[in-house]
Amino acid sequence: MLRSKNLAAPGPTHDDGPPAANSIASAVHLIHRAGQCADELFTQKLPSADMTPRQYAVLKAVERSEEPSQNDIVAMTGIDRSTIADIARRLVERGWLSRRRTRRDARMYALRLTAKGQAVLRLVAPGAEATDEQLLAPLSHSERAQLIDALERIVDAAKQQTHPALNGSGHGDI
Repeated sequence: MLRSKNLAAPGPTHDDGPPAANSIASAVHLIHRAGQCADELFTQKLPSADMTPRQYAVLKAVERSEEPSQNDIVAMTGIDRSTIADIARRLVERGWLSRRRTRRDARMYALRLTAKGQAVLRLVAPGAEATDEQLLAPLSHSERAQLIDALERIVDAAKQQTHPALNGSGHGDI
């Protein structure tokens, strides 16, 4: 695999700003690539689970809450409503979640982990943790903390710019 930090001619460095304009290392591209690498690594670590990182995030969010609504899961994970609805449907079909209408609002669904869902989470948790560890292995512990902090700030700022009506972060709950 070809690895290059910058295939363009050397240019000025910017300690406090974005990469030089002639760099191929844009933040958008690198964040996207990091996400692709994380997804691929997750799939390699958990091949028998037939689970995506988003499905795992939803299961973990449901596990950490008492019968959350799908809207609660949206707020906790940052995954959009239509995707959450699709993920929840698939996880219900697999028998990993149960879904019922809430008492307070018959239009909303409350989610609960089934015994099968609890078992699958116990089975895949070590692989998911190993994925995080391998993904962050090139970084020192302090760099890991800085990266997580920086990504949380990026998500918060982007969310405020794209969805100003949303309050609270929701990114660190998973």
